[in-house]
Amino acid sequence: MSDQPIDMVRLAERALATEPGTLPARVRHVVERAARRETVSRPHPAAGEGGDSFGQRLADRVAAVGGSWGFIAGFGLFLLGWALTNALLLTHPPDPYPFIFLNLLLSMLAAIQAPIIMMSQNRQVVRDRLQAQQDYEVNLKAELEILALHEKMDRVLAQLDERP
Repeated sequence: MSDQPIDMVRLAERALATEPGTLPARVRHVVERAARRETVSRPHPAAGEGGDSFGQRLADRVAAVGGSWGFIAGFGLFLLGWALTNALLLTHPPDPYPFIFLNLLLSMLAAIQAPIIMMSQNRQVVRDRLQAQQDYEVNLKAELEILALHEKMDRVLAQLDERP
């Protein structure tokens, strides 16, 4: 039996339909790790873990609370209470209909909450991009390993066919 190692670079170039010597650096990195039988997967810190600053953790928390059904229900009850108190219950309401002060408070809340939620979403996009990159590398390595196994099996079958 032939003990020739499988040329992973050639395999990758064939699998990705690229010209010899033109593999992108990130693909070449995965191919080299596959040839050395090293893993390419690695853990990424989850949201809120690791070296996040106070502002980053606060943005994630504001986005989690502000985008929940509990917040929507609680804020809806607050608005209903404000409207009922100022329109029906008080004889001299501090904010009579059309609730100009409430409108100011809501505008200020939206002006503060929107950029904070966007900061959290931007952080999530970065985490998703890193996860997608890692998924690509793992899938590429798995595909190369499967192709290498197919080549080895073809060699074994060819050698068995050559036997008398």
